[in-house]
Amino acid sequence: MERHYDLVVIGTGIASGVASRCREAGWTVAVVDSRPFGGTCALRGCVPKKILVSAAEAVHAARDMDGIGVPAGALAIDWPQLMKFKRSLVDPTPERTEQSWAKIGVDRFHGRARFVAPTTLAVGDDRLVGRRVLIAAGAMPVPLKFPGAERLTTSEQFLNLDSLPRRVAFVGGGYIAFEFAHVAARAGARVTIIHRGSRPLEAFDPDLVDLLVKRTREVGIGVELDAEVGGITVDAKGLVVRATQRGTERRFEVDMAVHSAGRVPEIDDLDLAAAGVEREKRGVRVNEFLQSVSNPAVYAGGDAAASGPPLTPKASHDAEVLTTNLLEGNRRTPNYDGIASAVFTLPPLAATGLTEDAARARNLKFRTNWQDTSGWFNTRRVGETTSGSKVLIAEDTGRILGAHLLGPHADEVINVFAVAVRLGIPAAQLKDVIFAYPTNGSDVKYML
Repeated sequence: MERHYDLVVIGTGIASGVASRCREAGWTVAVVDSRPFGGTCALRGCVPKKILVSAAEAVHAARDMDGIGVPAGALAIDWPQLMKFKRSLVDPTPERTEQSWAKIGVDRFHGRARFVAPTTLAVGDDRLVGRRVLIAAGAMPVPLKFPGAERLTTSEQFLNLDSLPRRVAFVGGGYIAFEFAHVAARAGARVTIIHRGSRPLEAFDPDLVDLLVKRTREVGIGVELDAEVGGITVDAKGLVVRATQRGTERRFEVDMAVHSAGRVPEIDDLDLAAAGVEREKRGVRVNEFLQSVSNPAVYAGGDAAASGPPLTPKASHDAEVLTTNLLEGNRRTPNYDGIASAVFTLPPLAATGLTEDAARARNLKFRTNWQDTSGWFNTRRVGETTSGSKVLIAEDTGRILGAHLLGPHADEVINVFAVAVRLGIPAAQLKDVIFAYPTNGSDVKYML
C-alpha cells in the first residue's frame, strides 16, 4: 500500500525526536525501525551501559577505601541481579516510545526500510512516500574481516548477558573496550583489551590516556597494544584470539571476545543510490543545514550524518537544528563547539573543545596547563591514586580552547569547562567563580 506523509523518519533514536515536533506542528509523520523503538542510546548504548557502570562505581569506591576506613571484604557485583535491574529500567522503553508517538498520531512501521525512489521507501509491502525524509538510522559495529570475526560478541549482546564469562577479551581499544572492561573486571572477570594501534582512545589527550592505561593495568586489566588480531578460533576450552604483536604471534585464550573496534552508520542497506543520496564513510553527505548535498528532500542527523562527533549530545543538537530547518526552512546550522564527552572508566576520562594537536593544526597560539593531580585532596580523599588535568588557553583572548580531565567525577566537572568553551568564557572569569568547597568543581580554578 502506498502512503503519503509530510515526513518519514528512518530510525527511532535521539535524532528521531524531530518526528514528534513536526507532528505537533501539524505535519503527517511516519517513523520506521527494524528494531524495537527507542534507538541505540536508550536500548543498546549509553543508558544500559551507565547502569552497569554505576554498579562498578560502587564496588570501585568501596575497594579504593579499603584499608582507610571502609573494609570492602568480599564486596562484588551480583551480575544476574544487576541485569535484572537493568532490564527493569530499559525494557519498557520501546512500548513507552510507541505509545507516546501513537498518542500524537505518528504512524509507526516495523521493518527494514530501503529507498526505491528519491522520497519513497519500501517497508515490507508498504510504500512510504515523504515530502521530506530524515535518515536517523544510528550506528552498528564496524564489519571486521579476519577469520572468525563472526564469533565476536557485540556490545549489545554484552549488555544482555545473563552471566559474565570468567575470561573476556575486547578486540579494539575505544570507548566500548575500556568502559566494559572496567565493569567486567569489577565483576570478577579476567579481562584483556587487544588494540592494534600504539595508543588506545585515540580521540583523547595522550598524556591522560597514558595515565588511564597505567591505572587500568593496575586493577588487573591487560592492555595489549600494537596487537593486530588475525583470527578467532574455537578449542576445547573456549575461544582463541590470535594476534600479531610487534612481529610476535600471540594467543589469548578466553571464554568470550567482544567487538570493540568501533561503529559505523547503519545505512548500508538503505539503497541510498536509488534516492540519489551521496554518502561517505562517516555517513550521508550533508550541507550546513544537515540536508543531503545531492537530494534536497532528504536530511540526515545523528550517527547517520557525516558531520560532527558520533555522540549522543550531537544527535540531540541535530534534532533541534533539523526541526527548525524542516518546519521553517533552512536557516539554522549546527554548532558543535564545546560538546563534552566522557569515557566511563574508573576513574572516568573526559574532554571538551580542542586537543593540543587540533589547536596546533589551526595555528592557534595557546598555553597548556598540564598537571598530574594524583596527589590532590579530592583524589586522595576517596582512595583514588590517579588523576590529571590539561587545559588549553588562548594567548590573545584568554578563552578556554579545550579541557581534558581524568579522575573522580571528571565526567561531571567537564561540563563546567564545556560551558566555558561553548560560551567563550575566559579563564580569568571562570577562575573568579566561587565554587562550593570542598567539591571536585572547586578544583577547576587550580586547573586554569
